[in-house]
Amino acid sequence: MPVWLRDYSWGQTERAVYLAVPGRGGGRRLRGPTPDVFCAERYLKVSAPPFLFEAFLWAPIDEARSTARLEDGSVLFTLQKKEAAVWESLLAEEVDKEKMQRIREDAVLKAHEKAKEEAEAKAVQKRERSKCALEATMKLEEEERKRIEELKEAERKKATEEIETWKEQNEKQNQLQGRVTLQPIEKKQGRRELRPSSGGATKTAAGSSGNMFSRKVKEESVPAPRRCGNIQLHFTPRVFPTALRESRVEEEEEWLQKQAEARRAVTADLAELEDLSEEEKNPDWLKDKGNKMFATGNYLAAVSAYNLAVRINNKIPALYLNRAACHLRLRNLHKAIEDSSKALDLLTPPVPDNANARVKAHVRRGTAFCELELYAEGLQDYMAALKIEPTNDSIAEDAEKIRRIIQETE
Repeated sequence: MPVWLRDYSWGQTERAVYLAVPGRGGGRRLRGPTPDVFCAERYLKVSAPPFLFEAFLWAPIDEARSTARLEDGSVLFTLQKKEAAVWESLLAEEVDKEKMQRIREDAVLKAHEKAKEEAEAKAVQKRERSKCALEATMKLEEEERKRIEELKEAERKKATEEIETWKEQNEKQNQLQGRVTLQPIEKKQGRRELRPSSGGATKTAAGSSGNMFSRKVKEESVPAPRRCGNIQLHFTPRVFPTALRESRVEEEEEWLQKQAEARRAVTADLAELEDLSEEEKNPDWLKDKGNKMFATGNYLAAVSAYNLAVRINNKIPALYLNRAACHLRLRNLHKAIEDSSKALDLLTPPVPDNANARVKAHVRRGTAFCELELYAEGLQDYMAALKIEPTNDSIAEDAEKIRRIIQETE
């Protein structure tokens, strides 16, 4: 329920009313976010939950010129009267509930209409701005297109002039070559001489036609062939096939470092395995040895035997299952979960022959989860084991106990 504010102070002139709401409401200042102020022609409202103030004014005001501001926890109104007059009171007299409701609805309706008109005006203004921007863009594009066309036309004229100049020079050169020819003259003193003439090319003594000057000019106009050469390319040796610009040097160096460490570890393992006897290099013999150690309660020795067997052959699911059992006894719960998960990865595809091993893996991993108080994950593993072996009453009882624990916890 709202707390109605009844205390306020006001003053007036012939053209304005000054109102302070509330300053203090029941001894408490308005707090919290900025109050919601609504001002209409005959109605005022200030909402600052849980406080609420309403006023039905004596006469209409001009809400467009009226103002409100927040100062020291109070809302100060400056209301401009529509008609210059002195009010007898701030609030209207004899306002029943129906009239109050009607005034509220009219005020809200007018506010909605005003907001709608302002939104439409903003939309029209926005469309006009968009239209002006589009016209300006089109004008700039048209100017740019004209400029490009003018540049193209200038380049075309320049190229045409160069071609015409080249044609004129070529014609002059051909005319000069056509006028200068060689003609035979009479023999003098037992020999035949040649002299230039303005006629065309004549036959030589051997009976063939030719033009020495034309041939010489033609040979001089042909450029000499280009000189051949070799370009040597040197590539930086890289381990990765991608180009250096497409690679990340830091990540590649880290990868190479890890690869080198892995090779050193493998080399050390091989050197250590060479010192073992033939029996100790057999993973089945090591598994049997670990089983015997487990039966005697020497779980650490059993884990060592299983570790060595895994180093020799890491594809045997029974090694991970047995080592998970040892970790459960040693309270190495996270390692038990890891070994059980590895065994389940190796026990694929699920077939009837490995059903028993899968049941053990789910039960041991579920047990480790429950020891870590992760009962939801543990229940999932027990239900998976029960799905493989539905007739196992022991697994069903354990699953029911885990379910009750989860219910009690919730």
